[in-house]
Order: sequence, then C-alpha cells, then structure tokens
Amino acid sequence: MSQRNSDGKRSAREALQEQRAQEQARAKRKRTLVVAGGVVGVLAVAAVIGVVVADHNDNRGDAIGSPAAAPSGATGKDSLVIPVGAADAPSTLTIYEDFRCPACDAFEKQFTPTIHALEDSGQLRTEYHLATLIDGNLGGTGSLNAANAAACAQDAGKFRAYHDVLYDNQPDEQDDKFADKNTLITLAGKVPGLKTAPFADCVNDGTHDSWVQKSNAAFGSSGFNATPTVLLNGKSIYGQDAQLTPAGLKQMVSAANRGKQPGKATATPPS
Repeated sequence: MSQRNSDGKRSAREALQEQRAQEQARAKRKRTLVVAGGVVGVLAVAAVIGVVVADHNDNRGDAIGSPAAAPSGATGKDSLVIPVGAADAPSTLTIYEDFRCPACDAFEKQFTPTIHALEDSGQLRTEYHLATLIDGNLGGTGSLNAANAAACAQDAGKFRAYHDVLYDNQPDEQDDKFADKNTLITLAGKVPGLKTAPFADCVNDGTHDSWVQKSNAAFGSSGFNATPTVLLNGKSIYGQDAQLTPAGLKQMVSAANRGKQPGKATATPPS
C-alpha cells in the first residue's frame, strides 16, 4: 500500500471518529437537557402540590383553631357564662346545668320562682354554665341541641324564658326528645317573639355547638362532677350534704347582701 493511500485511510478514520465524537457529545448534551427539563418539571409540579397542601393544612388549622361562636352577651372566661339579672347585683349564683338532667329539672322546679324574684329585685345575678353530661352518659345529642337552642334564645334576649320552657317540657331522661331540633323550635313558640326564622336557623345550623362543647369541657376541668352544681358567691350550697330550700336560699342571699346596695335590675320578660 502506498504511503498516500495509508495516509488517506487514516484521515478518513480520524474524520469518522471525530464525527462520532461530535454526535456523542450532542447526544449527551441533549440527554442532559431532557433530564434537566424533567427535574425542573418535577420541581414545578412539586411546588404546585406543596402550595395546595399548605393551603389545605392552613385551612384545616383555621377550622380546628377557630373560636367558638359565643352567644350574644356571654361573659366570663372564654365567654362561657350566660348571665341573668343585674350585672352589679351584690351576689352571684353560679349554676352548672344539663337540660336533659332530671336532677337539674327538680332543682329548677323548686327554686325558679325564688331565683327570679331575687334577680328581678337586683339582689342576685345568676350565671349559667351549660353542660352535656347526659349525652355522654346515655348517648344522643339532646343536651347539646337544647343548650345550643338556649344559646340561640340568648341571642334573641330571651334566654331566661326559654330556659324555663325547656325544663317545663323536659322529657324522660331515657327519651332523647331534645335531639329533635323541630321539637326545640316548636317549644320556642311558648316564648313570645322567639320563634322566628333567625332562631330556627340558629337551632338547625348548630350555631353555638362548638361553644356548648367548650362549656362542657370547662365544666369537666372545674373539679365538679355532677349537675346541678350550685354556688353562691363561689361556695357550693346545693347537693350532697347541703339541704337547701327556697327560703334558705333567700336567707343566705339576704345575709350575704347585708349593707350592700341592690343592683340595677332591668325588666325581664316573663317565662
């Protein structure tokens, strides 16, 4: 083979090798771009998913941490107290109650006239804490639904009258009749001006359910374990060994208020 032919073949091989090297380099660059683009795409999708998940978590956190919808005029720690009577009354009666509780019904039927008279004369302010013990013990939602309805009545400025109607119509402890919201709305017809569309919506929507649940949880943490629990100026006066009578309650309030001015009571709609 001549030197010229040998040199030509080497030149051809070298040119072919160079071409293949260039093609491989281009292919490598292409693969790199495709992979890089895929990574960017994955990161972009991940970023979108991350925003959605973050938004979902934020919304869930807002729902969990949202404040309980307290009824109008509620007072005390976390607005868990429904007050009745003059704000500046010299004595305070604290009552923890459950609208399904038969012992609460017995207390109310015995003491309601006396309590109302003391409230209306400015001698006493009553602070109600609503609990749902019977729902927990027997099942059902009557305690919760009735307490929510009472809170709805508080929104309308008619808590005291509706509170009394619920006890006047309390079903047997085993009969969860107050779980029926239509029953609670029908009973509102016994309170002048209460059975309205806003009240019915409040009852049906369970507007104050979370507030009632928070009130019940606070009762569970209070150290008391039964309803009714009744305190006069912070001292337990009913149940266990305390043999309280309506006349005895009047005497206790009179003694506690000695030398003090009565509060400025406002007219309360009759029950």
